[in-house]
Amino acid sequence: MSVEEGKKAPDFSATTDGGKKLKLSDLRGKAVILYFYPKDDTPGCTKEACGFRDSLPNFSKAKATVIGVSKDSVAKHDKFKAKYDLNFPLVSDEDGKICEKYGTWIEKSLYGRKYMGIDRATFLIDGTGTVRKIWRKVKVPGHVEEVLELVRGL
Repeated sequence: MSVEEGKKAPDFSATTDGGKKLKLSDLRGKAVILYFYPKDDTPGCTKEACGFRDSLPNFSKAKATVIGVSKDSVAKHDKFKAKYDLNFPLVSDEDGKICEKYGTWIEKSLYGRKYMGIDRATFLIDGTGTVRKIWRKVKVPGHVEEVLELVRGL
């Protein structure tokens, strides 16, 4: 399944940090920033998570919810959240089903070595469950501000 702007976002149910359950369709009525990142507590992922953390009051004012997704376990998410005082849910996608639905599980290359990994990507989903904007191959600097700017315009 490929996700496209203007189409409905694929629904999912998953476990988040703290062992809570999250179902995307339960968030209808709010904008959702669903961001996929490779791994907890790595430099780029930490910078991105802290950027969303620091901007969360502005996202909340715009009636938007931020959700991070990686293949890390709930236990790793709990440590990551506690270490950086993250104030939004982190979804554990250990089986990769959500990454598959959103097309973020891709072949990557590092120093000529090919491997599978998560493409850093963000999906802005409006209150009706429609994908409004997709950012793929996200570069962390300035990304949170760009997402916030678009959310304010919804």
